[in-house]
Amino acid sequence: MYRRNILAKVAESIRFSPATLINGARQTGKSTFIKTSFVETGAFTYVNLDDLNLLRLAKSDPITFLSQLQDHAAIDEIQRTPELLLPLKKVIDDARTTRRFLLTGSANILTLPKLSESLAGRMEIHTLWPLSQGEIRGKTERFLDFAFSDEKPVTPAPFSQTEYLEAIVFGGYPEALVQMKAQRGPDWFKSYLATLLQRDIQDISHIEGLTELPNLLEIIASRAGNLINFADVSRTTKLNAITLKRYYTLLKMVFLVLEVPAWGTNHEKRLVKSPKVFLNDTGLLCYLRGLSQQALQRERGLLGSVLENFVVMELTKQLGWASARIDILHYRDHQGAEVDAVLEAADKRIVGIEVKASMDVNPSDFNGLRSLAATARERFHRGFFFYTGNEVIQYDKNLWALPVASLWQ
Repeated sequence: MYRRNILAKVAESIRFSPATLINGARQTGKSTFIKTSFVETGAFTYVNLDDLNLLRLAKSDPITFLSQLQDHAAIDEIQRTPELLLPLKKVIDDARTTRRFLLTGSANILTLPKLSESLAGRMEIHTLWPLSQGEIRGKTERFLDFAFSDEKPVTPAPFSQTEYLEAIVFGGYPEALVQMKAQRGPDWFKSYLATLLQRDIQDISHIEGLTELPNLLEIIASRAGNLINFADVSRTTKLNAITLKRYYTLLKMVFLVLEVPAWGTNHEKRLVKSPKVFLNDTGLLCYLRGLSQQALQRERGLLGSVLENFVVMELTKQLGWASARIDILHYRDHQGAEVDAVLEAADKRIVGIEVKASMDVNPSDFNGLRSLAATARERFHRGFFFYTGNEVIQYDKNLWALPVASLWQ
């Protein structure tokens, strides 16, 4: 059992908001989280819309379904019954101070028709990603808060190359971790993708025969960490542009694919504006690309984009419990300078994050961060170069080389 680091944020949301939604990909632990944290404590009753009888009632007579629930009710897999949304709004408005709903969904609630409009101002949304490295190790990571402070980094405990490769290949799906340790990871991921295609994507798309989605996901996996180029993907998949973008949107809706937008200023015209694409989990990414620990050890050149995906997702997970509101973007100009991730705070200060699958650090590794600093000027707070060595090294007043393990130590 893993303690999820978004617990305090969700508990606060329940206290102040009539409805709280926990969304995320299937098998990230949403049901386990709400049961152990809120249902088993007696704070909420629980209904699961995977139960066909409850699902039929919710679809055919949502008012009756909601009237039978207690004042504090947890409803699992809400995306299966969009018919509940308008009645749910009415129930909340009729008893805003007494009713509390805790919802989970395996599809992005904001992209479902009418959903965000129905519950605007009445619902807070939290995303539960696969386990972070801190959650796996029983720690609450504070790297994002540290990044925007003036604290100097501290050298973390040594982390071996074998440990890095295992963390990357195992990923963070709770059940996959168990299966990987039993050397059954590929079987689990294969079954997981088949179930997700047959259930969650069918629920939200109502499209039969989505046979090209597994192939599309593999192609995206091969391009993880790169700018999304639909023309190139269309040629590779033989899908027309309209179908491709529709399928791609479905993969984003079920939280398998994450886009990181480009960073820029209102006055800067020389920057590339296209988003970069990542997968939600490096265990899934390695499965789709056929990469094992041994393969990554033999061919270190394969590790670069996978490690970048790993770091970006660790940062993304920490957004869920960071003290401040932070956006994750990327930087690239037309001269080829780039920074893998740009953290932007609400006050517009930025922190640059560069990632390299190397045990050594060279001055040229900071070229992208220096370009970003020159472009951002006074908005640039500091920059970090993540690598797989063990030493913290200061290269300039506000440029540091950090072990990747600093993200969770």
